Amino acid sequence: MTKELQELLRTPAAWLRENAEQSEMVLSSRIRLARNLESRTFTHCADQAELAAVRSEVRSAIAEAPSMAGALLIDMDETSEPERMVLAERRLISQEMVRSYVNRSLAVLPRETLSVMINEEDHLRLQSFACGLSLADAFTRLNVLDDELDGALEFAFSEQFGYMTACTTNVGTGLRASAMVHLPGLVHNGDIRQVIDGLRHVKLSVRGSYGEGSEVTGNFFQISNSITLGLSEPDIVSSMESHVRKVLEFEQKARDALLKEARSLLEDKVWRSYGILRSARLLTSREAMGMISYLRLGVGLGMITDVTLADVNEMLIMIQPMHLQFLYDKVMAPEERDRSRADYVRSRLGGG
Repeated sequence: MTKELQELLRTPAAWLRENAEQSEMVLSSRIRLARNLESRTFTHCADQAELAAVRSEVRSAIAEAPSMAGALLIDMDETSEPERMVLAERRLISQEMVRSYVNRSLAVLPRETLSVMINEEDHLRLQSFACGLSLADAFTRLNVLDDELDGALEFAFSEQFGYMTACTTNVGTGLRASAMVHLPGLVHNGDIRQVIDGLRHVKLSVRGSYGEGSEVTGNFFQISNSITLGLSEPDIVSSMESHVRKVLEFEQKARDALLKEARSLLEDKVWRSYGILRSARLLTSREAMGMISYLRLGVGLGMITDVTLADVNEMLIMIQPMHLQFLYDKVMAPEERDRSRADYVRSRLGGG
């Protein structure tokens, strides 16, 4: 592992520690753009020679883009599988790039606010991350990078359909806007299913924290747009933000009701979780996510004042299996990971 990659992975993304709007209920905002080169075959049909040519062309353009000044350029075929899995846990690359890594690359800023996957499903997957409900800010930042790269590369574009992408669900703007929301109130009062059904009715997707196919853990849900064709990029972002705000209104009402009608029960769950996290010797991923969810709720409600949301956000990243192995610099069996996860959480919370 290069020194630069080690430094990148030593601590979670700096933006996770920022104060942002609705950060007590929204862990992160992400904007992703899919782009392909006009003269090149789509990634899944291209041979290795063409993939290498695409990578070289895109890398050159990124090196000249002002928005990516100081970016770390990582060639996936020069990384180990564990290193790629850590990058996937950071959501900087996809699980597909963990498996298919030859002639694939990642360009990422040290703060991880901007990144570009090269030769994933599309030739370019541009990503912008921000803390809290910051979809508009994330889009503005990514739009600048998109314009810079568009000036150096010829993107596949149709006057009738928009940007051409490997998957038809991305044709049009190629834009996916998503927010990682924490909804323990709605889960507790049983209204979460109604909220999810309502979001799907307006063509929004609701998934687990790792996107399509992932299960929901720790009351974290990823909300994203399903439609990319027929709307402008700003309209998609504005619509997404509006719908997320409505969900957050429901969550706030659920939290208020819990405080009013079942405060003792809520406090017991929060403080019991905090106590276990500070003293446990073994923690599975599911156990840790569930209890950190209540810890995060307690911090957001002002019950717990000696832990910050930034601390909780970092723990959510570092308790993941490959991050633990990177942190302790060794391959671990599941039980050893559970022990190391508990050790890490205790150390962060000042437990015994």
